[in-house]
Amino acid sequence: MKKLLSLGFVFALFIISSCSTPGSSGELTGVEGRPKAYQEGEPFGMIFVPQGSFNMGINDQEVAWAQSSQTKTVTVEPFWMDETEITNNEYRQFVFWVRDSIMRRLLGEQLDDYVITEDEFGNPIEPPAINWDARIDMRDEEVNEILSEMYLNQQERFYNKKEIDTRKLNYEYFWIDLKQASRKPNRYNFDTKKYEGFIVDNQGEKIEIRDRSSFVIRDVVNVYPDTLVWIADFTYSFNEPMTTMYFWHPSYDNYPVVGVSWKQATAFCIWRSMYLNASLRASGQPGAHDYRLPTESEWEYAARGGLENSMYPWGGYYTRNKDGCFLANFKPLRGNYADDGGVTTVPVGTYQPNEYGLYDMSGNVAEWTITAYDESSYAFSHDLNPDYRYDAKPNDPPVMKRKVIRGGSWKDIAYFMQNGTRTYEYQDTTKSYIGFRCVRPILGGI
Repeated sequence: MKKLLSLGFVFALFIISSCSTPGSSGELTGVEGRPKAYQEGEPFGMIFVPQGSFNMGINDQEVAWAQSSQTKTVTVEPFWMDETEITNNEYRQFVFWVRDSIMRRLLGEQLDDYVITEDEFGNPIEPPAINWDARIDMRDEEVNEILSEMYLNQQERFYNKKEIDTRKLNYEYFWIDLKQASRKPNRYNFDTKKYEGFIVDNQGEKIEIRDRSSFVIRDVVNVYPDTLVWIADFTYSFNEPMTTMYFWHPSYDNYPVVGVSWKQATAFCIWRSMYLNASLRASGQPGAHDYRLPTESEWEYAARGGLENSMYPWGGYYTRNKDGCFLANFKPLRGNYADDGGVTTVPVGTYQPNEYGLYDMSGNVAEWTITAYDESSYAFSHDLNPDYRYDAKPNDPPVMKRKVIRGGSWKDIAYFMQNGTRTYEYQDTTKSYIGFRCVRPILGGI
């Protein structure tokens, strides 16, 4: 009996000792070995916008009497915002990356040097990753032959000039639909050990949730800007030089990119996030940065520059300074586009920034936001980081494809440059007066 008790005592000691980590105090100290928190540096070309509350909405009479923007006190968390609108040359980096990745994919189908098929441990990579270190030698006949499909065919060339077929510059990207994943019916059921809900994919099809991959949405978009907008937007107006030169010529590199749809701008943000995070991970840092379009409330808060109830980003009630000079690029007088210093767009940062240091929050080009447009959204949106989103499907009616644009442009009158003025454009359209800029959340919140 004593022997049995002794064995039981030893067994109990073994259970107790096995429940504690060797070398620990038994106190709740959190998981050890975690990467240390770090203070992120100022991102290149971005401005810090601090947290705060403000009165969102119009500060003057609503000219259109649309009753679409009531005044509402809201709070916005801090974020980084691009100092200027995305320029032609910055967007061109995206276009060239897509071009080069497609070229390497084509070459990798026949030449092993352009793809990576195994990871550092010898495990197969499926599909193979692009080998960005491999140089593309256009003097190589085999390389030229493989890449011939990337160029316009002989029949479509102008004066036999060999040019990239921009219709081939399609970017495949992925994003997680957290809105649908957060819905209670779509959550994992721990009793039945499966998902039981349905989601609507980006084509409008209702599909049963298989696993977590059902919330990963795939999309493909052509990334080349619509250069024909300079002609299409204006009837009986000679804008052919802008069509042929604006995105291509180096003289326009520092001008805001236009002819970019909301979907293209969204794809750019996803690519920019992936591009930075891949570089950070390669250097041993955690890649957790997420670029996106600003919400409507973030955009207005940033435009106000910390000035309460200001009509314009510069804080005054007038569009001229004390010397009589216009403070932004817009349409100041009837038919007189040039009086403010620019007939159409001007280089970014031409006019003075607001109190946060952000340029062109009014005028030059209007800007896409991530927010879907609804006349009554101020009434039902939250007062903390207010936002309203709807991922419009191809078969949705046009009214569901409206996205908020802000800031007014070179062709707009002063009313559209006011901080509180909101209007919209359809997500699949491109215009010669709409561009965008990105924001990035602050790690840690403050």
